[in-house]
Amino acid sequence: MRYCIVGAGFSGAVVARSLADEGHHVLVIDERKHIGGNCYTERDAKTGVMTHCYGPHIFHTADERVWNYLRRFSTMTSYVHKVRAVAKGAVYSLPINLLTINQFFGKTMGPTEARAFIEKKAMPIREPRNFEEQALCMFGEELYLAFFRGYTHKQWGLDPAQLPASILKRLPMRFDYDDSYFAHPHQAIPKRGYTELVASILAMPNVEVRLGARFEDINELFAHVVYTGQIDRYFDFKLGRLGYRTLDFEAFRAKGDFQGTAVLNYCDGDVPYTRITEHKHLAPWEKHRFDDTICYREFSRACGPGDIPYYPIRLVDEQRILNRYIELARATAGVSFIGRLGTYRYLDMDVTIGEALNAADQMVKLISAGRMLPAFFVDPS
Repeated sequence: MRYCIVGAGFSGAVVARSLADEGHHVLVIDERKHIGGNCYTERDAKTGVMTHCYGPHIFHTADERVWNYLRRFSTMTSYVHKVRAVAKGAVYSLPINLLTINQFFGKTMGPTEARAFIEKKAMPIREPRNFEEQALCMFGEELYLAFFRGYTHKQWGLDPAQLPASILKRLPMRFDYDDSYFAHPHQAIPKRGYTELVASILAMPNVEVRLGARFEDINELFAHVVYTGQIDRYFDFKLGRLGYRTLDFEAFRAKGDFQGTAVLNYCDGDVPYTRITEHKHLAPWEKHRFDDTICYREFSRACGPGDIPYYPIRLVDEQRILNRYIELARATAGVSFIGRLGTYRYLDMDVTIGEALNAADQMVKLISAGRMLPAFFVDPS
């Protein structure tokens, strides 16, 4: 049987591989000129640096199945991500940890003293209703204004009081000197980049990859379509457009080591960009010419028609439209929606891969039983 997978990122590649392993023929299409989706990496021609072309992507997980799956296709090289932040003319480490607290307040507190100190700073908000209230009850006003208010407004284009509290709950606060950004046991980057990893997953004789191809222009018959693009686009936006944020990148080259770290956040609201990524620090195992480096300034804005969608906004209006698209998808035969865009959810890379593996398992079982495939393999609402 022949299946069509729309999107050559991780979701599409994982499902394509699973179907191909079962002997099915798969057409994978992507309107971009490359595979890998937003994880796409390539070497910069002038510096030789492996560049994360759509922003830094660090793989981190506690899911052993996902971790072992990726290691089948690439050498995953250990990389512990550390983020620095510029706020009010000084450089700090994030997430907020004991060093950040002591440096910001000019103290030399230990963990117990710092915890009690922050508890006094925190506002007594029992049930935070939004991002701002969540930050105020976690960190207090001073840390919130320094590190979160300006940055969050730039990232989302909204006042933090308009955003859900859940966005901030993903970020830890530590009362020790651990300044690693993620806490998962497995943290790594593919040694030869994400593009080669995705290419290895897709490397099957019964998988055809067609790039620069829009699904809307494909006039072929398939047993089923697995759609990893925007769910509203599949239905030609007939119920309205879902809201996304998109990113613009301003590349520049410099001599030597420009900032001394992979990612430097700019928290102050009057700085127009959110962060600068210096890509050679994302591959510390590689040898680079000392005089050459490439960096990206990153700007966030509302996603318009023709832009690449990055982050689903999922506020009240979007949720209302999404629910209508979910009903429409469930009433439409012959297509399943997976991935960040297909289910309109913010997903980390490991969750994306894990959900694709689980969806593929279900597809294989249902196909073998001669049963129809559902519109969704997770609840997207």
